[in-house]
Order: sequence, then C-alpha cells, then structure tokens
Amino acid sequence: MIIETVRISQKAKDQLVKLKRITGIQNWNVLCRWALCTSLADSTPLESTTIKTDSSIEMDWKTFTGKEGAIIEAMIRQSAKVAGTAPPNHLSNHLHRGIINLSSTENIILLIRTTI
Repeated sequence: MIIETVRISQKAKDQLVKLKRITGIQNWNVLCRWALCTSLADSTPLESTTIKTDSSIEMDWKTFTGKEGAIIEAMIRQSAKVAGTAPPNHLSNHLHRGIINLSSTENIILLIRTTI
C-alpha cells in the first residue's frame, strides 16, 4: 500500500460535494477512484506540488481502492517511477487533478450519463 490514509484538500472537498449533488453518487471513494483514473489517463504532464490536505474527508487505502488495490497501486507506482516522483505525492497530485477535471462542466455531463 502506498499510504494508509487518503486525504483531500478543502478545495477538492468542495468540488466533490458538488459532484455528489449533481450525480447522486454518495460515496467519496467512488468519485475519488474515478478522479484518479481520469488523471492517470490524461497524457499532459502532471504538476508536482505539495497539496494541503486540510478537509475532513479521509479514507483508508482499502476503502479508497476497493477490490482493485493491487492494480491501483501498480499504476501509481509505475506512473511515479516514470515521472521521477515519490508515489504518495504522485497519488495526491493525480487525485486532486482528477477531481478538478471531473468537476468541469463537460465532464460532469459525461459522468452523469455513465451513472444513469
């Protein structure tokens, strides 16, 4: 496991609240997994920054990854290796970029269509 607890910034929490309201998806972990995968699929370079995880949202690794823990861990480790960054920081940056991406208007529409 890359980290024990996944934590989210306040800004990302606000975006997730909006996504929950619009899509009807009630679980943070589902939205966060989708966000992570969206970011990993994005070929643009990932900005490596330290993110202040100051919200009340946190989930343990198993809740975050579900049954796909080994696969998600392997994807993050490989992506971090290629980028030359530490896996925990890489995970956080991808997760937060993915939340921003999912929160865009056109991506919310696609997300709603896939959940209906």
